[in-house]
Amino acid sequence: MKLKTIILAAVVVATMTACDDTLNSELTRYTPTTSITMPAGLESSRVVSEQWEVKDVSSGRKTTYSSSADMELKPGLYDVSYDAEVELDGTLHHVSAYRQSVAISAATHVIALTAFENLVNDDFIIEEVFFSGTLHTSGNQYNGDDYIKIYNNTDHVLYADGLSIVESKFTTTQKFDYMPDLMNECMTVQAIYTIPGSGTEHPVQPGESLLIADTGIDHRVANPNSFDLSHADFEWYDISSQPAHMDIDGPTVENLDKWYCYTLSFWILHNRGFKAWALARIPLDKETYLANYYYTYNYVMVLPAGTFPMSQSAFKLPNEWIVDAVNAGVASDYVWNVTAPALDRGWTHCGSVDKDKTRYFHSVRRKMLYLKDGRRVLKDTNNSTEDFNPDCVASEIELQGTAMDVDGTRCTTITYDGVTPVANALQP
Repeated sequence: MKLKTIILAAVVVATMTACDDTLNSELTRYTPTTSITMPAGLESSRVVSEQWEVKDVSSGRKTTYSSSADMELKPGLYDVSYDAEVELDGTLHHVSAYRQSVAISAATHVIALTAFENLVNDDFIIEEVFFSGTLHTSGNQYNGDDYIKIYNNTDHVLYADGLSIVESKFTTTQKFDYMPDLMNECMTVQAIYTIPGSGTEHPVQPGESLLIADTGIDHRVANPNSFDLSHADFEWYDISSQPAHMDIDGPTVENLDKWYCYTLSFWILHNRGFKAWALARIPLDKETYLANYYYTYNYVMVLPAGTFPMSQSAFKLPNEWIVDAVNAGVASDYVWNVTAPALDRGWTHCGSVDKDKTRYFHSVRRKMLYLKDGRRVLKDTNNSTEDFNPDCVASEIELQGTAMDVDGTRCTTITYDGVTPVANALQP
């Protein structure tokens, strides 16, 4: 009996000790050491005010702090945002920084960020990306009716001549340590299509859009559940080297100038949205760019069968040439952004899981802030989580009153941004 009592007591003490260790670990908090590298030219600026937002990756909980000295973080992974007003020579500047998956532990609790200045975009923005596609009445995927809309969010005329639409090489659902790491300098791209023109051939008025189609035809002929894109402003067309997979050249829609695309057949937008898309102004001619901006990167792929060093090549696009970008993914598989935080600090989606059947007929659409003299003013903070409405009925489906599901149910509502009904728009 005495021996059993001793053993039982030992077990109780050991259990209590283990609980205490776990409790102590959960209660441990660290005030991280923080450092901010200011943008070039603002190194000697004075911080007037600042705000930190820390998101616990495991729980999704967000906490804001007015000073890093107020932070108390338990061990874990955090997405860290920084926004500040800084003053230099009497002029105020707004700077931001963002870093994903910062590790906080007993061994390391340092947060080092590189800031960028928030500049007002005086060029086009991405209004909508319809990448999910539609379905045949049989339930099979239909391809070719994907599109991108770009928008003049300014108060003056913009010219679309020379504006390029690009797609990322990397995916938001698979992360590797790519070397050299150029993300803070460049976007790695696998498709580049450019609006033709000499500079003033394609004016776009304030509050107007351009519709850029995959294939500029009336898709209802092949799929009654689709819609008409024969009125699009431009289409991307590929001369395929694969006889079994030929592209269609819409006769009523002008072609984009194809600079490069990875595929030997034809390009379609990733229909689950695991990419980033961007608009760019490339200040070089096609031949000069293609000759000087191709690069090779390396990474390590770890599989159950072993570890495999990999090497691939793609084109790099300097961030200063990019005027707008949007990252997309789904919650179940999203792991990171494939553009620099200066271009996009968030991401958007159609569907919640990979191969989500609810994503079809839906797009991501930029939020409207208000109407100004009848013109939509759209939200543009370089944070796609905040700027876009996800899982929206595509705007062309709304405008044309076509099918919004596999059963052919017709859309009877028109919205400004996928959410706000036309009759309920706010005035500034």
